[in-house]
Amino acid sequence: MTVVIETHGLSKRYRGGQLAVDRLDLAVPAGSVFGFLGPNGSGKTTTIRMLMGLIEPTAGTASVLGRAMPRAAAAVLPQVGALIEGPALYGYLNGRDNLLRYDSADPTADPRTRRARVAGALERVGLTAAGAKKAKAYSLGMKQRLALAAALLQPRRLLVLDEPTNGLDPQGMREIRSLVRELAGDGTTVFLSSHLLDEIEQVCTHAAVMARGRLLTQGTVAELAAGTRGRLAVTTPDPGDAARVLKELGVTDVTVAGDRVSGELPVSGEGDPAEPAELNAGLVRAGVRVRAFGVERASLEDAFVALTGEGFDVAG
Repeated sequence: MTVVIETHGLSKRYRGGQLAVDRLDLAVPAGSVFGFLGPNGSGKTTTIRMLMGLIEPTAGTASVLGRAMPRAAAAVLPQVGALIEGPALYGYLNGRDNLLRYDSADPTADPRTRRARVAGALERVGLTAAGAKKAKAYSLGMKQRLALAAALLQPRRLLVLDEPTNGLDPQGMREIRSLVRELAGDGTTVFLSSHLLDEIEQVCTHAAVMARGRLLTQGTVAELAAGTRGRLAVTTPDPGDAARVLKELGVTDVTVAGDRVSGELPVSGEGDPAEPAELNAGLVRAGVRVRAFGVERASLEDAFVALTGEGFDVAG
């Protein structure tokens, strides 16, 4: 497997002793949409800043596109588009002139195609109509879009996005997800940091989960969710009786919402989940009328809770 980002024992301790990132071993496959997942304060942005050569690690190593960072930053960064810690814009310039300024600072950019590339980048993020508007009048979501456009001025091997949908409405979030899929389809590896589990699950092929500066797990999104048991869900006109019987059969964390009863499948002595058919038969024997019965697919939220024992902002 070819990797575009790789770290070994990467750590960052700030003055005063705060350990922001603790011995991180990360591998981002080429061509993936890699979700870097964790609640705010888990060490995601600090990691990205080390990967981009903006701060020095306290210990460990990091390589991007096969080159050691931050030593090879001058060779690596022209191949990387990045949106880190929100947009840095010139408020007195309009959106189009901001992008022209960014592009002119890139020594690899061809000035002959600059205006056409700026126009194309504005169109890709839905800001063509706002290109003549001063950036200081932009909403937070518009600023996020403009910063993303700056990262897309040139074809990039790697795109690093730190909370790219921050400040966007649901329609804007859908558009950014669609754009990320499009970029990945063109061969760009996308490294996307987010605290929104739903966002990661919808767009990413791979993910890593961070909490309190440490890496908890990494792999494909399907693998992470598959490692967690799904919840049993029963629809019945007898929810009270169903909840009682399921508890007697060993189902835990039983909840009732209207005619729907759900819970965690019991585990056998060998650590395997109980056979759902046996639970269904138990309900029928007890006279519970079952209209629907099944096991819901585990989500990334389920996996995170199983790993950490806690949840975090799922919907934003």
